[in-house]
Amino acid sequence: MTIKYGLEFPKDGTCKDERSETNKYRINLPQVVDQLIKSCSNENCFEHINTDPLPSRQRAADIIECCRNILFPGYFNGHGMDQVSFSYQLGVAVSKLYDKLAAEITYSIRHECIRYNQSCLHCDEQGKKKAFEFMLSLTDLRHILATDVKAAYEGDPAVTSYDEVIFCYPGIQAITIYRIAHLLYDLEVPILPRIMTEYAHSQTGIDIHPGAHIGESFFIDHGTGVVIGQTTTIGKRVKLYQGVTLGALAFKRDEAGKLDRKSKRHPTLEDDVTVYAGSTILGGDTEIGGRSIIGGNTWLTSSIPADTKVLLNPPELIMKKKEVKGE
Repeated sequence: MTIKYGLEFPKDGTCKDERSETNKYRINLPQVVDQLIKSCSNENCFEHINTDPLPSRQRAADIIECCRNILFPGYFNGHGMDQVSFSYQLGVAVSKLYDKLAAEITYSIRHECIRYNQSCLHCDEQGKKKAFEFMLSLTDLRHILATDVKAAYEGDPAVTSYDEVIFCYPGIQAITIYRIAHLLYDLEVPILPRIMTEYAHSQTGIDIHPGAHIGESFFIDHGTGVVIGQTTTIGKRVKLYQGVTLGALAFKRDEAGKLDRKSKRHPTLEDDVTVYAGSTILGGDTEIGGRSIIGGNTWLTSSIPADTKVLLNPPELIMKKKEVKGE
């Protein structure tokens, strides 16, 4: 064995040029490509070729950041903003957001048209129109997000300032993205709102469907593991803790066995309800009356009247004194 540069080489010359060894596999890669192309003709596989671009997760995330720069001026743009330049910078941000959003909405609408084999002559016009309607709602969106920030500050003694809520709280991040997506959902923009809320899910661990209806002053404390389904209705000043699920009890099917996608499947929480950690509330007919408190780890599938506190019996705890050697 010969040692060179700290490496051991066989004396009999059996060490081969690794490039030739690698190439004997690479030259067969076209076979893989041919197999993949053939599989694209299989209706049980999915492909998106010979069509316009799909909406993009990365571009959706970029639109979210553009929105946050407008909704919370000076917080997320990475540079200073003063009163002199505020009007100019806000104008640039609004123009930039409109252009990006109009293009992405157009992609979303065009994709839906192609999916249903419909005519697509007006996708670009619809994209611009819906984007402008969204822009007109930004002021109202700022106002309701301000109530969410205040609810977090007033509902958590650990927070020291509004800035801390805006910068640090995953609940506010998830709620902000949900409210942006919900506006687009109400404008009947396909797929893009769901891309946005799933992006929020991946970033925060909070899963809010853009179709849910959520009132002002909404606070999610800690947040990880919270799930809010599509047809959920939440009133004003509601507070949820981590691990809460507002879900469906069962999925209805029609006579053909297909899922009923239009009926209300998720619960209703009226104003001033608090739901503590780990609780699960299921069913479209389940209503939690105003000012009620749902204790931790509770499982509910039936309605609760207003001003009710729901608690589990305390578990039986077994305590044994630890034996210490030498005593």
